[in-house]
Amino acid sequence: MAALLLGAVMLVVQLQLVPSRPAVPGAELGQPELVRKAATLQGEIREGAAPNGSAQQLPQTIIIGVRKGGTRALLEMLSLHPDVAAAENEVHFFDWEEHYSQGLGWYLSQMPFSSPHQLTVEKTPAYFTSPKVPERVHSMNPSIRLLLILRDPSERVLSDYTQVFYNHVQKHKPYPSIEEFLVRDGRLNVGYKALNRSLYHVHMQNWLRFFSLRRIHIVDGDRLIRDPFPEIQKVERFLRLSPQINASNFYFNKTKGFYCLRDSGRDRCLHESKGRAHPQVDPKLLNKLHEYFHEPNKKFFELVGRTFDWH
Repeated sequence: MAALLLGAVMLVVQLQLVPSRPAVPGAELGQPELVRKAATLQGEIREGAAPNGSAQQLPQTIIIGVRKGGTRALLEMLSLHPDVAAAENEVHFFDWEEHYSQGLGWYLSQMPFSSPHQLTVEKTPAYFTSPKVPERVHSMNPSIRLLLILRDPSERVLSDYTQVFYNHVQKHKPYPSIEEFLVRDGRLNVGYKALNRSLYHVHMQNWLRFFSLRRIHIVDGDRLIRDPFPEIQKVERFLRLSPQINASNFYFNKTKGFYCLRDSGRDRCLHESKGRAHPQVDPKLLNKLHEYFHEPNKKFFELVGRTFDWH
């Protein structure tokens, strides 16, 4: 019966709730009908919950980015909390049209089963830099709490390159050096996508059109790497979770060179693809990178009313 109900609801949502694009510019903004139907959908699924009371819920919190900012580490650390149920994979609902066009029913089906008291969290780092996403998230739930983890923009660019480089290495495919991406005609190549992803103020302005700062908590990704516990405490407070994560849940792994997690006596570290060494970059080129981000960083600091220890 629950399966039939879920299928019917998903069909209705696909046909009515989420059009491939709004009929007029800004039509997605503040759709009370969409919010109402999302609540109705959640209620109907709850009625068909499993015998143990668990059910799939639309997320009350989304980690929106940024790519290579530490989103996986943040999700894993947050998952230490007993009142958090996290989606295992990046869902890409709001930024991929083939997913968004399937509606909220499809989105709900990607969520983990959770108890009524638990907070459902999903993370898709590409959301932060996707222009359409803030409006779409707001249309689903204007009261949602958002987590954004950021690192030094220059370091994030190097991590971005490193990830793609190793993806090619694993497939035995050649890949240009980072200098070939960063420099064009003797100048910094501002058309390089990795640079654009690190222009935090540009993307943040888009999110602030739909959400106030009190709905967005910015996690300092560099501090999370160096000393994770204080940053996770701030996240717990922002999400109004009881303080359940302790300093004893973290230990420094000297072999890997970063913190790992200890949960109920079980130790676990992030995948080996995390924390890879960055390529060696000419110091002069690195200085150019730091200079390029100097003014954008100042704009971002002014926008969010706080500073970060970035170059």
